[in-house]
Amino acid sequence: MTDKAGVVGIVGLGQMGSRMARVFVAKGYRVVAWDLFGPAVEAAAKNGIEAAPNPAAVAAASALVITSLPDIKALRAVVFGEHGLVAAGRKGLLIVDTTTLTPGQAKEIYEELAKLGVGFLDAPVSGGTAGAEKGALGIMIGGEKALFDRAKPTLDAIGSKVVLCGPIGAGQVVKAVNQLIVVATLGAVAEAVAICRAAGVDPAVARDVMLAGYATSPVLDNGGGRMIRRDFVPGGKAAFNMKDIAALAELSAAGHVPIPVFDAAAAYIKSLVAAGGGDLDHAAIIDIIEKGKLDQG
Repeated sequence: MTDKAGVVGIVGLGQMGSRMARVFVAKGYRVVAWDLFGPAVEAAAKNGIEAAPNPAAVAAASALVITSLPDIKALRAVVFGEHGLVAAGRKGLLIVDTTTLTPGQAKEIYEELAKLGVGFLDAPVSGGTAGAEKGALGIMIGGEKALFDRAKPTLDAIGSKVVLCGPIGAGQVVKAVNQLIVVATLGAVAEAVAICRAAGVDPAVARDVMLAGYATSPVLDNGGGRMIRRDFVPGGKAAFNMKDIAALAELSAAGHVPIPVFDAAAAYIKSLVAAGGGDLDHAAIIDIIEKGKLDQG
């Protein structure tokens, strides 16, 4: 449990945050939450989650707050804005941020909060909505070990693997390379499906046998299945991958490490978003390949 009698604060009740909140409630935690989107708060209230009027009220009620937000702009508003988390003046507050950021952004937030006596862990997650629903996320954490040790018992409720990867920003590095593998594999799976169809081979049959071999992966299983069924209701929106592309470009340049395999697959994501498919599941890149819509620019 948390160090405030089993209370968990959650700010951001989107696809991931809402599922994490429900898992905490199912495991006996009291959850106090806020979201800018009113209907999301109303839906959460029906699942035993207590609605707070603003982020400051969430912080006042809980010593550990998990943030699940779309980007750095939203995170800054929630943390430092009017009625933000720090406005509560909560001594000992610990913010565990699951937002995908760049390592540099995570370090900036950490340093600003440290001056205010507020703890911060960058804790991006992997596993998508299915992992969040099951409480089986991979949680990659960067930050101080003492803060990690304090947060881990709580995070174990929503994660099957909760790992301290290094100092602040390290969680974002591991999340970025995780997405490197996911996006690169997704591109390869889409090409495989397209080649099977063009050659007159049922891609469902091909996928079934490949799942029993060395090519097996959750991306082939889930992403490949979506491509074959043409199910593009988002589990992971293509637009969200644009943050991964930016983070990897930064890491590639800083470390002087070329990433041509990722760059090639990322071109499919960029083309899908440019064509108006940013709100579709990233498996929709199959359309970019099969309809010849790859943006070479």
